[in-house]
Amino acid sequence: MSLIFLNILTSIPDYISLAVEKNSTIAYLTICLAMFLENVIPPIPSEIIMPLGGFFVYQQKLNFYILVFWGLFGTILGSLPWYYLGRLVNEKKLSNFLDKKGKYLGISSDDLAKSKKWFDKYGVSLVFWGRLIPGIRTLISVPAGIELMPFSKFLIWTTMGSFIWVSLLTYTGYLFGENYSIIETYLDQIKYVVKPILIIIFLYFLVKLLIRFIKNNSN
Repeated sequence: MSLIFLNILTSIPDYISLAVEKNSTIAYLTICLAMFLENVIPPIPSEIIMPLGGFFVYQQKLNFYILVFWGLFGTILGSLPWYYLGRLVNEKKLSNFLDKKGKYLGISSDDLAKSKKWFDKYGVSLVFWGRLIPGIRTLISVPAGIELMPFSKFLIWTTMGSFIWVSLLTYTGYLFGENYSIIETYLDQIKYVVKPILIIIFLYFLVKLLIRFIKNNSN
């Protein structure tokens, strides 16, 4: 079952292309879902999803503004689980977990400490700028939750930063036009890398659920 899900995740661009050919409404919703998953599961690249949508804008199969709206909506929804994870799991427990399992995710407790230090120093502006930096885009939601940043502020700054990111990626795909094959070549190569990373991500969430289950039953 998990392998089937992994194949679905790594074939998202193919599903988007198929959806565009069938119905533009389905295509927008598919891209929204893809951007949601991209934020929940970082190895899925938004750098592929939104430029692909932009390419279809170039072909006049999708509308730029509608596409940006749904891409943004999926991005915002995908940032919420990490924000609430930060609120539910205190820094010490999360840091201990990263010391033990973080190497499988490419994330260490030092990374968490740095993101928290940046958050303490720059506050809400970091949520905005962090959404524009690959690798930090997802993690920045965690210290925002840990520091109990008001949800309304988190939502506003996340939306603003994500809007710029999604718009730029979409416009990049539009500018590439018929040269989009360059991005497609990159996509074919990245598929072989994404699958094993996704397996690790699944193991991470499985361990997380087990820890929470044990904790709840010990109280």
